[in-house]
Amino acid sequence: MTELAGRNEETMIKTIRGYIGGAVAAALIVSSPLPALALDDAEKEEIGQFIREYLIQNPEILFEVQAAYEAKQESIQREQARQVIADSHDAIYNSPHNVVLGNPEGDVTIVEFFDYNCGFCKRALKDMEEIIAEDPNVRFILKEFPILGDDSIAAHRVSVAVRLVAPEKYEEFHLELLGGRDRATEVSAIEVAKQLGIDEDKLRTAMDNDSITESFRESYMIADGLGISGTPSYIVGDEAVFGAVGMPTLAGKIANLRNCESATC
Repeated sequence: MTELAGRNEETMIKTIRGYIGGAVAAALIVSSPLPALALDDAEKEEIGQFIREYLIQNPEILFEVQAAYEAKQESIQREQARQVIADSHDAIYNSPHNVVLGNPEGDVTIVEFFDYNCGFCKRALKDMEEIIAEDPNVRFILKEFPILGDDSIAAHRVSVAVRLVAPEKYEEFHLELLGGRDRATEVSAIEVAKQLGIDEDKLRTAMDNDSITESFRESYMIADGLGISGTPSYIVGDEAVFGAVGMPTLAGKIANLRNCESATC
């Protein structure tokens, strides 16, 4: 029996756990190198058989490996997000294209990327309203992020034009259009604006403003750096948060920022 195979089972198991470092443990049974040991083919086969039998008898280890792998990936993603957020700080928080709701001087800022035709964004609208209503010290920044086709791009073009022509009416426009059941289009967005008393001719002139395309490009650039490909997505402190996670989760991250200056303490 080889020196390695002759070790007691407990030591062997610890060794095996050390070798299994990926999510697909079965792929490592034969192919994983053992750089610390000079093994011949017979010894490799012996170790492989031991690993196979151990995993069959203890399949729960695969869940442990998967959890460890996911935790490592999440840690890497958080660190990458921190760097992107730091590098793009002004574009994220101080851009002239931003729409700021809530308290402009709030001690915590949430940034939301949204699309007017996103069903999950419509559900998440209540989360934003609830946070603003219950926490007077939160600044909420909206990033126009049309990703769901031509209708979305057209509706968001109207949205930015509303901000340019009648910024005092933007919040009401936003709530009405995103809160509606019908698909947002240029026609439906202009109709909402007209109902709020915004002049259609001025609105259409503003829709040709080059800054609208610039605002979209800026949102796409930030989102690409953070790996954001869906809506809603958020930036909360030093983290990118994906999906309609709900008000309790967002409120928890706000509390964390105040307690430890990070979205995850």
